[in-house]
Amino acid sequence: MSVPHSKKKITILGVTGSIGQSAADVILSDPERFDVQVVTANTNAELLAAQAIKLGAKKAVIADESKYDLLKSKLDGSGVEIAAGEEALLEAASEPADLILAGIVGIAGLKPIMKAIEQGTCVAIANKEPLVAAGPLVMAAAKQHGTTLLPVDSEHNAIFQVFDFDRPEGIEKITLTASGGPFLKWSTDQMANATPEQAVAHPNWSMGRKISVDSATMMNKALEVIEAHYLFGVEPDRIEVLIHPQSVVHSMVEYKDGSILAQMGASDMRTPIANVLAWPERMETPGQRLNLTEINQLSFEQPDLEQFPALKMAYECLEQGLYACVALNAANEAAVDAFLTHNIGFLDTIGCVSHILGDITKTELNTIDDIISYDEDIRQKAYGFITGRHKKAVAVS
Repeated sequence: MSVPHSKKKITILGVTGSIGQSAADVILSDPERFDVQVVTANTNAELLAAQAIKLGAKKAVIADESKYDLLKSKLDGSGVEIAAGEEALLEAASEPADLILAGIVGIAGLKPIMKAIEQGTCVAIANKEPLVAAGPLVMAAAKQHGTTLLPVDSEHNAIFQVFDFDRPEGIEKITLTASGGPFLKWSTDQMANATPEQAVAHPNWSMGRKISVDSATMMNKALEVIEAHYLFGVEPDRIEVLIHPQSVVHSMVEYKDGSILAQMGASDMRTPIANVLAWPERMETPGQRLNLTEINQLSFEQPDLEQFPALKMAYECLEQGLYACVALNAANEAAVDAFLTHNIGFLDTIGCVSHILGDITKTELNTIDDIISYDEDIRQKAYGFITGRHKKAVAVS
């Protein structure tokens, strides 16, 4: 096993989430390679403390200030510095590091990512929402500070590995693959009665609850289309989505000469995480390995936009502008939260997003504060719509 001459300094924003825990697995598989500086979490103080100790982190930050005392008690005598609150989280993102892994779920990760980008080193982006809601600002900041953005999403990481950044003019299109989620073969009537437990039971991947629901509606892929547009500078009409139930080919780049370059791997997020943690080098992964002899077939098909209308929404929002992309993401986050708490049905999530998108007007969003304010306005409209739907459902029942 090759080890770099000096340890790579790592900060993990969101160490208690699915991505953060997988990153911890990768780091602990080769601890001599990494030096963990800061780990953060939103509310899970107990797991944050455990991760900080396991990873040998210098500092642990909890965003929820009410959990400060609990975190302090769990880390008493460990030598780990602790802090709490939103400002402390932003300071954590500003700490010097060779690589900052940004895995904070949702729009809450936007400000920390912007702070991390100001470091001018490498930021590995594991959550889609900041690029969806603020793609132009994120990319402009990265260019301004000379920061390398490394995509962690399996699809975008796959494209990153086979994308010719030196000669992008030779690229015809990029193809994002989608498993189709747990409801690929379900009828609309069946999906109408789907439970949160069924929606989060992904057939191939082990992910957090929110992203699992997004996968079931294919909103996840819709957000990835927007993310790919900003990350790779490829126009929407050259971004294709194909259903690939086996989740073996994680995405592809087609070149003008007809060549198609694809990245393949097991359905294990530790593979793309290992790729970004070691970049530009390669390292062993503690995750699953792909055994080609066990694969019976690889199939690809066009998505049914009637069954999964979220995909169509993504292209429409890109055509309208940034404000529509912000609205798409904000309304979806509100709707998924309502579904997971049993306040609306599965199909109501997309119904809510569609309603909100049909009720927005063009709005100029020039700063991060503009985006966050607009995002909050859209959420309130979405929650208002959801509350109305819920009251009607209760009255009918």
